[in-house]
Amino acid sequence: MATSITVKLPNGVEYEQPTGLFINNEFVPSAKGETIKVVNPSTEEELAQVHAADASDIDKAVKAARTAFNTVWKNYSVDEISRLLYKLADLFERDLELLSAIEAADSGKPKAQNAAGDVEGAIQLFRYFAGWADKRSGTICENDKNTLAYVVHEPHGVCGQIIPWNYPIGMASWKIGPAIAAGNVIVLKLAENTPLSMLYVGKLIAEAGFPPGVINIVNGYGSVAGSALCTHPDVDKIAFTGSTATGKLIMKMCADTLKNITLECGGKSPLLVFDDCNFEEAVKWAHIGIMSNMGQICSATSRIYVQDTIYDKFVEALKEHTIKTSKVGDVFDDSVFQGPQVSALQQKRVLSYIEKGKSEGARVVLGGNAITGKGYFIEPTIFADVDDSMTVMREEIFGPVVCISKFKTEEEAITRANDTTYGLGSAVFSENNSRCLRVARAIRAGSVWVNCDNTASPRVPFGGFGMSGIGTELGTYGLDIYSVKKAITVNIGVKL
Repeated sequence: MATSITVKLPNGVEYEQPTGLFINNEFVPSAKGETIKVVNPSTEEELAQVHAADASDIDKAVKAARTAFNTVWKNYSVDEISRLLYKLADLFERDLELLSAIEAADSGKPKAQNAAGDVEGAIQLFRYFAGWADKRSGTICENDKNTLAYVVHEPHGVCGQIIPWNYPIGMASWKIGPAIAAGNVIVLKLAENTPLSMLYVGKLIAEAGFPPGVINIVNGYGSVAGSALCTHPDVDKIAFTGSTATGKLIMKMCADTLKNITLECGGKSPLLVFDDCNFEEAVKWAHIGIMSNMGQICSATSRIYVQDTIYDKFVEALKEHTIKTSKVGDVFDDSVFQGPQVSALQQKRVLSYIEKGKSEGARVVLGGNAITGKGYFIEPTIFADVDDSMTVMREEIFGPVVCISKFKTEEEAITRANDTTYGLGSAVFSENNSRCLRVARAIRAGSVWVNCDNTASPRVPFGGFGMSGIGTELGTYGLDIYSVKKAITVNIGVKL
């Protein structure tokens, strides 16, 4: 069965798309020949059919990774590993236009507003961790005069990595960069409905010169391929980004083999707007914080709390700004801000939450409906006067839907912001520096953005509290999770 096809994207670009499983630097068919249909969420038309891995395919990929780790990869110097990551970044940069076009067609991201930025972010991330790869170091432990103790940082070995559909290239780069820099090998499991961009990246991995088996990329259903990866006895670590519900299942599956795990899960992030804020900036950032990427962001600030003295003004201003800037439509139109939801299932899920919000008494300020015609489009939706007990204020919707409520005091705002099982992102808007610092320390969230929202950098750690996951990605902390600390104690004076 063929492992590549010619694809013509809606913008007219034609290219050769790999459809097989990328194992040992080759695209191979799945063992049973099963495939998954990949649909363009803007047009509902088929883009390709890609091979779906089963447990035997996962076993093949894990064995390839283990062989590479035990043989050729252990002999690669840190300088050589650094150069490989730099080369991969250069190839991403060379193919930026094609990669962002594939991402736009496959996942419904507006090319100019989202997809191109995701590729640029991956380039920056690979270069950041390439810079760390040749700077791995341990520490000397002050012990006693008769012993010398020191600590080395060693790779886990075979890392299973599972990425979500909302940021295929972005989340893959978050996983690949630090894992490789720390000396690990990888089996990367893609989201079954958005696999095309990262399957294409398999070609770039081989072109960059990575040895066969160091980075393997497989597509498949979570219940089959994902489960096989999590339960495989020769996988040393699992890193996952996705829903909290799936994160719980992964944690259970990894328990039998006591795998090291990193889980970056869901969120219901608050944004606090005080009456001493820069009002226009707060409105603009609040819009970006929830409507960007069609609201399909785990750290989206989907709960907005506004001080009562400016509440009505803010609600109206956010409505007008959203109408003005959230153009919905063709993802290859550079003026479009919002594309479709990723799938029919996701569109249905978001619309069900919108109906729940209406039935529970939230006031619809804007939107609240699907957009008729082809594609899984939803109107950007604003709910006001939302009570904290309402479903739309409690649960992660993962769509272009925001809930607004008013508060009186700083203490009330903090209490309500923390009234959640999640703790991923948050934002505070105020021109009072002391207040910003107080609130930032008081909010229980892994990221607090002050007078901005959902900004990201490979240098800045990202993680969460509570049901938002375990572990921290990015920055030196992201490198740290991909290594094991080995203590070596040398007797230099004691005789028995």
